[in-house]
Amino acid sequence: MRIRVVSSREEIFTLNPNERIVHLAFRPSNKDIFGLVETCPKIEVIQLPKSYMATVSKSIELFLEMQRIQLIEGDVWGHRKDINEYYTIPSSVTEKIKEMKIEGKSAEDIEAKVSRESKLNPGMVAYIMNKEAPA
Repeated sequence: MRIRVVSSREEIFTLNPNERIVHLAFRPSNKDIFGLVETCPKIEVIQLPKSYMATVSKSIELFLEMQRIQLIEGDVWGHRKDINEYYTIPSSVTEKIKEMKIEGKSAEDIEAKVSRESKLNPGMVAYIMNKEAPA
């Protein structure tokens, strides 16, 4: 699973229309979010750093909810955009989620443990759990 890292508003309009998960490394305006949704009609998740989440307007939150797009707080730790425009979630994360599901662990336990070990936000772990690692 890959997260497309976008570091500027100009970059939004150059994205592949098939992107499903995007991390915005800048403080997006309403116009930026609308542009992103328009450019990437298949988008499922927009991830923002914690400091930017507080500045997202209620109208954008409602718009994303109506479009069934998750807005998740989180970071891409240790990622260097100059080397690769994608942050790849290690396959070990999905394997760990699958293992814990087979062991019968609760969703909350899986989110807590995997997010602590992988430095992924619990919201992103929940998304991966529902998307990539069905039991």
